[in-house]
Amino acid sequence: MNDDIRLAFAHPSERAAASSTAPHDRISLRDYVVEVEIGAFQQERGTLQRVRFNVVVEVLPLSGPIDDDVDRILSYDKVTEAIGAELEAERINLLETLAARVAERILLEPQAERVFVRIEKLDRGPFSLGVEIVRSRDGVDLAGQEHVEAPHPRVLFLSNAAIASPHLAGWIDQLAEMDAPLIICVGAAEVAAPQAGNALAQRRIDLLAIEQNAWTLAARDRRCMVVGTRTELDWAMKNNQICIWAPSKIVLDAVDGPSASPRDALALVAWFAAELQAKELIVIGDTASDSTVPARSLSAAEATLT
Repeated sequence: MNDDIRLAFAHPSERAAASSTAPHDRISLRDYVVEVEIGAFQQERGTLQRVRFNVVVEVLPLSGPIDDDVDRILSYDKVTEAIGAELEAERINLLETLAARVAERILLEPQAERVFVRIEKLDRGPFSLGVEIVRSRDGVDLAGQEHVEAPHPRVLFLSNAAIASPHLAGWIDQLAEMDAPLIICVGAAEVAAPQAGNALAQRRIDLLAIEQNAWTLAARDRRCMVVGTRTELDWAMKNNQICIWAPSKIVLDAVDGPSASPRDALALVAWFAAELQAKELIVIGDTASDSTVPARSLSAAEATLT
């Protein structure tokens, strides 16, 4: 076996040493196995599988004595915390996505210069399936990675009667002038959704029924944009774009998802408002369900929100 092939299957620490062009110290995390729901295939949803991480982080040698001071070095905990944070943030389909996010999070540490991340699925057959990436500080844009506190939006739930109300544009006008980004939520339309004998299939159908109603509402007011991902929501909130929530992706990808059925739209929206740490939940045309954020209910006949 020639050296290139040997290194292709070698542990990341050996590959790091072979490819280094400058003197570095290295810390490594070997054979770190966690159980997680991950994968793009339908049969990978709703089940845990073992995933193994091998990570090597290159750091510049310290100047001066270490003095046995843990604050002067890159702690191993930072590596496992980076993995845990990305696994907890949302359900991920691709190992490539997970590897890139873990590497970028580790590179936020000031001591980290280059990161080797190998991730393998252990339960997809009598073998391991994996991906390995290398990321360096000078090759990753870290400027936008620093923690910026997300805005606390105002979440508005509209019943079907409220969507049909002549006051709709006025409500949106009033809320758009208030002190928080606006995210609008709806339930399904009055038309009955198709029925399926499988609970997972029915959940998807019911979520899509909500999204159909979201698009119907967006067609009534061009200021409103239907969004389905947390990235889009964060961008919209920071840029004063009024959103209508399409729930499928966020609900299905949530690590700790809602217990509420999509047919209980108000309970689903209360969960969503809590996830976003909303400033307030306003319900028009129905009664607000239990919520961990401040909530108030208004009649669909009321013209003002004060």
